[in-house]
Amino acid sequence: MKVGVVGLGRMGSAIFLRLKEHGFEPVGWDVDPTAAPELRATAAEAATSPASLVAKSEIVLSVLSADDGARRNFHGADGYLTADLHGKLFIEMSTLQPMTVRELAAAAEARGARLVEAPVLGSIPTVRKGRLLVLAGGRAEDLDRARPVLDPLARRIAHMGPLGSGAAMKLAVNLGLAAYIQALAESLAVGEQHGLALAAMLDILCEAPTNNPWLRSKIEVFKGGDADTTLDLKTLRKDVLSAVATGALAGVPMPVSAGTLSSLSAATAGGWGDRDIAQLPRYFREFMVGRL
Repeated sequence: MKVGVVGLGRMGSAIFLRLKEHGFEPVGWDVDPTAAPELRATAAEAATSPASLVAKSEIVLSVLSADDGARRNFHGADGYLTADLHGKLFIEMSTLQPMTVRELAAAAEARGARLVEAPVLGSIPTVRKGRLLVLAGGRAEDLDRARPVLDPLARRIAHMGPLGSGAAMKLAVNLGLAAYIQALAESLAVGEQHGLALAAMLDILCEAPTNNPWLRSKIEVFKGGDADTTLDLKTLRKDVLSAVATGALAGVPMPVSAGTLSSLSAATAGGWGDRDIAQLPRYFREFMVGRL
Protein backbone atom coordinates (compact mmCIF):
# COMPACT_ATOMS: atom_id res chain seq x y z
CA MET A 1 0.00 0.00 0.00
CA LYS A 2 1.25 3.47 -0.88
CA VAL A 3 0.98 5.80 2.11
CA GLY A 4 1.78 9.49 1.88
CA VAL A 5 3.68 10.97 4.82
CA VAL A 6 3.45 14.76 5.00
CA GLY A 7 5.91 16.41 7.37
CA LEU A 8 9.40 14.90 7.44
CA GLY A 9 10.65 16.33 10.70
CA ARG A 10 11.89 14.13 13.55
CA MET A 11 8.51 12.47 14.14
CA GLY A 12 7.46 12.22 10.52
CA SER A 13 10.78 10.71 9.47
CA ALA A 14 10.54 8.07 12.20
CA ILE A 15 7.01 7.20 11.07
CA PHE A 16 8.12 7.04 7.42
CA LEU A 17 10.87 4.54 8.28
CA ARG A 18 8.63 2.46 10.54
CA LEU A 19 6.02 2.10 7.80
CA LYS A 20 8.68 1.19 5.23
CA GLU A 21 10.03 -1.51 7.57
CA HIS A 22 6.52 -2.98 7.77
CA GLY A 23 6.00 -3.38 4.05
CA PHE A 24 4.32 -0.11 3.11
CA GLU A 25 5.46 2.05 0.20
CA PRO A 26 5.73 5.50 1.78
CA VAL A 27 5.74 8.66 -0.31
CA GLY A 28 7.16 11.64 1.57
CA TRP A 29 6.72 15.40 1.24
CA ASP A 30 7.71 18.38 3.37
CA VAL A 31 7.23 22.11 2.92
CA ASP A 32 11.02 22.37 3.31
CA PRO A 33 12.48 20.95 0.08
CA THR A 34 15.74 20.12 1.87
CA ALA A 35 14.08 18.03 4.60
CA ALA A 36 15.04 14.35 4.80
CA PRO A 37 16.30 13.85 1.21
CA GLU A 38 17.55 10.38 2.19
CA LEU A 39 13.95 9.36 2.92
CA ARG A 40 12.47 10.74 -0.25
CA ALA A 41 15.18 8.98 -2.23
CA THR A 42 13.82 5.66 -0.94
CA ALA A 43 10.16 6.53 -1.50
CA ALA A 44 7.95 4.56 -3.84
CA GLU A 45 7.54 7.68 -5.99
CA ALA A 46 8.60 11.29 -5.68
CA ALA A 47 6.09 13.91 -4.51
CA THR A 48 6.62 17.56 -5.34
CA SER A 49 3.57 19.04 -3.59
CA PRO A 50 0.66 18.01 -1.37
CA ALA A 51 -1.47 17.53 -4.50
CA SER A 52 1.22 15.36 -6.09
CA LEU A 53 1.52 13.28 -2.94
CA VAL A 54 -2.21 12.64 -2.57
CA ALA A 55 -2.40 11.58 -6.22
CA LYS A 56 0.26 8.92 -5.57
CA SER A 57 -1.17 7.63 -2.25
CA GLU A 58 -4.17 5.65 -1.09
CA ILE A 59 -3.89 7.03 2.44
CA VAL A 60 -2.25 10.31 3.47
CA LEU A 61 -0.81 10.66 6.95
CA SER A 62 0.18 14.14 8.18
CA VAL A 63 2.55 15.02 11.04
CA LEU A 64 2.78 18.80 11.23
CA SER A 65 3.53 21.32 13.93
CA ALA A 66 0.80 23.92 13.44
CA ASP A 67 -2.82 24.45 12.38
CA ASP A 68 -1.95 26.92 9.62
CA GLY A 69 0.33 24.33 7.99
CA ALA A 70 -2.46 21.75 8.03
CA ARG A 71 -4.87 24.24 6.46
CA ARG A 72 -2.30 25.23 3.82
CA ASN A 73 -1.85 21.60 2.79
CA PHE A 74 -5.57 21.41 2.02
CA HIS A 75 -6.32 24.89 0.69
CA GLY A 76 -3.00 26.00 -0.85
CA ALA A 77 -2.42 26.58 -4.55
CA ASP A 78 -1.02 23.04 -4.87
CA GLY A 79 -2.91 21.61 -1.90
CA TYR A 80 -4.90 18.43 -1.52
CA LEU A 81 -8.13 20.06 -2.72
CA THR A 82 -6.65 20.66 -6.17
CA ALA A 83 -6.32 16.88 -6.68
CA ASP A 84 -8.89 14.13 -7.19
CA LEU A 85 -9.73 13.10 -3.62
CA HIS A 86 -12.46 10.57 -4.29
CA GLY A 87 -11.94 7.54 -2.04
CA LYS A 88 -8.87 8.93 -0.28
CA LEU A 89 -8.38 8.73 3.49
CA PHE A 90 -6.52 11.35 5.48
CA ILE A 91 -5.02 10.46 8.87
CA GLU A 92 -4.26 13.70 10.70
CA MET A 93 -1.64 12.95 13.35
CA SER A 94 -0.74 16.60 13.99
CA THR A 95 -1.61 18.23 17.32
CA LEU A 96 -4.36 20.59 16.16
CA GLN A 97 -7.28 22.47 17.66
CA PRO A 98 -10.58 20.53 17.54
CA MET A 99 -12.19 23.17 15.34
CA THR A 100 -9.36 22.82 12.80
CA VAL A 101 -9.86 19.05 12.62
CA ARG A 102 -13.58 19.46 11.96
CA GLU A 103 -12.92 22.15 9.33
CA LEU A 104 -10.45 19.97 7.42
CA ALA A 105 -12.71 16.92 7.62
CA ALA A 106 -15.59 18.90 6.10
CA ALA A 107 -13.35 20.08 3.26
CA ALA A 108 -12.19 16.51 2.58
CA GLU A 109 -15.71 15.06 2.64
CA ALA A 110 -16.96 17.72 0.23
CA ARG A 111 -14.50 16.25 -2.29
CA GLY A 112 -15.32 12.59 -1.68
CA ALA A 113 -12.61 11.80 0.88
CA ARG A 114 -12.67 10.99 4.59
CA LEU A 115 -10.53 12.12 7.51
CA VAL A 116 -9.72 10.63 10.90
CA GLU A 117 -7.62 12.31 13.53
CA ALA A 118 -4.90 10.36 15.27
CA PRO A 119 -2.69 12.57 17.45
CA VAL A 120 -0.34 10.48 19.55
CA LEU A 121 1.36 10.24 22.90
CA GLY A 122 4.99 9.26 22.53
CA SER A 123 8.23 10.36 20.93
CA ILE A 124 10.74 9.17 18.36
CA PRO A 125 11.94 6.12 20.36
CA THR A 126 8.29 5.19 20.92
CA VAL A 127 7.65 5.28 17.17
CA ARG A 128 10.65 3.07 16.48
CA LYS A 129 9.29 0.46 18.90
CA GLY A 130 5.70 0.76 17.63
CA ARG A 131 4.51 1.85 21.10
CA LEU A 132 2.59 5.06 20.45
CA LEU A 133 -0.77 5.69 22.12
CA VAL A 134 -3.11 6.95 19.39
CA LEU A 135 -5.94 9.30 20.43
CA ALA A 136 -8.34 8.78 17.55
CA GLY A 137 -11.42 10.73 16.59
CA GLY A 138 -13.89 10.22 13.76
CA ARG A 139 -16.25 7.64 12.35
CA ALA A 140 -15.64 4.07 13.44
CA GLU A 141 -15.61 2.81 9.83
CA ASP A 142 -12.97 5.37 8.85
CA LEU A 143 -10.83 4.42 11.84
CA ASP A 144 -11.13 0.75 10.84
CA ARG A 145 -9.74 1.64 7.43
CA ALA A 146 -6.86 3.54 9.08
CA ARG A 147 -5.94 0.75 11.52
CA PRO A 148 -3.62 -1.22 9.17
CA VAL A 149 -1.46 1.92 8.88
CA LEU A 150 -1.65 2.85 12.56
CA ASP A 151 -1.17 -0.64 14.02
CA PRO A 152 2.60 -0.87 13.26
CA LEU A 153 3.06 2.46 15.05
CA ALA A 154 0.92 1.92 18.12
CA ARG A 155 0.56 -0.17 21.24
CA ARG A 156 -3.02 1.08 21.56
CA ILE A 157 -5.52 2.97 19.45
CA ALA A 158 -8.05 4.68 21.72
CA HIS A 159 -11.19 5.86 19.90
CA MET A 160 -12.10 8.99 21.88
CA GLY A 161 -15.28 9.83 19.97
CA PRO A 162 -16.29 12.04 17.02
CA LEU A 163 -13.96 14.35 15.13
CA GLY A 164 -12.30 16.81 17.49
CA SER A 165 -12.26 14.41 20.43
CA GLY A 166 -8.74 13.18 19.77
CA ALA A 167 -7.42 16.73 19.43
CA ALA A 168 -9.13 17.78 22.66
CA MET A 169 -7.59 14.82 24.51
CA LYS A 170 -4.10 15.53 23.14
CA LEU A 171 -4.31 19.19 24.14
CA ALA A 172 -5.54 18.17 27.61
CA VAL A 173 -2.55 15.86 28.04
CA ASN A 174 0.00 18.41 26.85
CA LEU A 175 -1.60 21.12 28.96
CA GLY A 176 -1.22 18.95 32.06
CA LEU A 177 2.40 18.22 31.15
CA ALA A 178 3.18 21.89 30.63
CA ALA A 179 1.56 22.88 33.92
CA TYR A 180 3.55 20.16 35.71
CA ILE A 181 6.83 21.41 34.22
CA GLN A 182 5.98 24.98 35.22
CA ALA A 183 5.17 23.85 38.76
CA LEU A 184 8.44 21.92 38.85
CA ALA A 185 10.32 25.00 37.64
CA GLU A 186 8.85 27.09 40.44
CA SER A 187 9.50 24.36 43.04
CA LEU A 188 13.17 24.08 42.09
CA ALA A 189 13.55 27.86 42.01
CA VAL A 190 12.10 28.25 45.52
CA GLY A 191 14.36 25.50 46.86
CA GLU A 192 17.44 26.99 45.20
CA GLN A 193 16.71 30.42 46.67
CA HIS A 194 16.71 28.78 50.11
CA GLY A 195 20.04 27.06 49.60
CA LEU A 196 18.90 23.59 48.57
CA ALA A 197 21.11 21.69 46.13
CA LEU A 198 19.51 20.82 42.79
CA ALA A 199 20.53 17.14 42.96
CA ALA A 200 19.14 16.79 46.49
CA MET A 201 15.80 18.31 45.47
CA LEU A 202 15.49 16.04 42.43
CA ASP A 203 16.31 13.02 44.58
CA ILE A 204 13.39 13.81 46.90
CA LEU A 205 11.02 14.71 44.05
CA CYS A 206 11.65 11.26 42.58
CA GLU A 207 10.18 9.77 45.76
CA ALA A 208 7.44 12.36 46.32
CA PRO A 209 3.75 11.68 45.57
CA THR A 210 4.16 13.71 42.36
CA ASN A 211 6.88 11.41 41.01
CA ASN A 212 6.18 10.04 37.55
CA PRO A 213 8.01 8.20 34.74
CA TRP A 214 8.49 11.38 32.72
CA LEU A 215 10.34 13.07 35.60
CA ARG A 216 12.68 10.10 35.96
CA SER A 217 13.30 9.94 32.21
CA LYS A 218 14.43 13.57 32.18
CA ILE A 219 16.39 13.61 35.43
CA GLU A 220 19.78 14.10 33.76
CA VAL A 221 18.45 17.04 31.77
CA PHE A 222 17.19 18.64 34.98
CA LYS A 223 20.66 18.21 36.44
CA GLY A 224 22.16 20.12 33.51
CA GLY A 225 23.04 17.28 31.15
CA ASP A 226 22.20 16.95 27.47
CA ALA A 227 19.69 14.60 25.90
CA ASP A 228 17.90 14.13 22.61
CA THR A 229 15.03 16.55 22.16
CA THR A 230 11.74 14.67 22.25
CA LEU A 231 9.47 17.74 22.31
CA ASP A 232 10.82 21.26 22.05
CA LEU A 233 9.72 24.31 23.99
CA LYS A 234 8.32 26.24 21.03
CA THR A 235 6.06 23.31 20.09
CA LEU A 236 4.81 22.92 23.66
CA ARG A 237 4.12 26.67 23.68
CA LYS A 238 2.05 26.26 20.52
CA ASP A 239 0.11 23.40 22.11
CA VAL A 240 -0.63 25.39 25.28
CA LEU A 241 -1.71 28.36 23.16
CA SER A 242 -4.06 26.04 21.26
CA ALA A 243 -5.40 24.64 24.53
CA VAL A 244 -6.04 28.14 25.89
CA ALA A 245 -7.85 29.13 22.69
CA THR A 246 -9.89 25.92 22.78
CA GLY A 247 -10.76 26.48 26.43
CA ALA A 248 -11.74 30.10 25.80
CA LEU A 249 -14.19 29.01 23.09
CA ALA A 250 -15.79 26.66 25.61
CA GLY A 251 -15.90 29.27 28.38
CA VAL A 252 -13.29 27.53 30.55
CA PRO A 253 -11.17 29.85 32.75
CA MET A 254 -7.51 28.85 32.51
CA PRO A 255 -5.37 30.90 34.93
CA VAL A 256 -2.69 28.21 35.41
CA SER A 257 -2.42 27.75 31.67
CA ALA A 258 -1.98 31.48 31.13
CA GLY A 259 0.94 31.57 33.58
CA THR A 260 2.53 28.52 31.98
CA LEU A 261 2.16 30.09 28.55
CA SER A 262 3.98 33.18 29.82
CA SER A 263 7.03 31.13 30.81
CA LEU A 264 7.05 29.13 27.58
CA SER A 265 6.76 32.34 25.55
CA ALA A 266 9.66 33.89 27.45
CA ALA A 267 11.85 30.84 26.85
CA THR A 268 10.98 30.80 23.15
CA ALA A 269 11.64 34.53 22.78
CA GLY A 270 14.89 34.04 24.68
CA GLY A 271 16.23 31.66 22.04
CA TRP A 272 15.46 28.42 23.87
CA GLY A 273 12.58 27.35 21.62
CA ASP A 274 14.44 24.44 20.02
CA ARG A 275 15.51 22.97 23.36
CA ASP A 276 13.78 20.07 25.06
CA ILE A 277 10.84 20.92 27.29
CA ALA A 278 12.78 19.63 30.31
CA GLN A 279 14.98 22.71 29.93
CA LEU A 280 12.18 25.05 31.06
CA PRO A 281 13.03 24.83 34.81
CA ARG A 282 16.62 25.84 34.07
CA TYR A 283 15.51 28.79 31.93
CA PHE A 284 13.07 29.84 34.64
CA ARG A 285 15.75 29.83 37.35
CA GLU A 286 18.43 31.51 35.27
CA PHE A 287 16.44 34.14 33.42
CA MET A 288 13.05 34.69 35.07
CA VAL A 289 13.59 34.54 38.84
CA GLY A 290 13.95 38.07 40.14
CA ARG A 291 12.76 39.59 36.88
CA LEU A 292 9.00 39.12 37.19
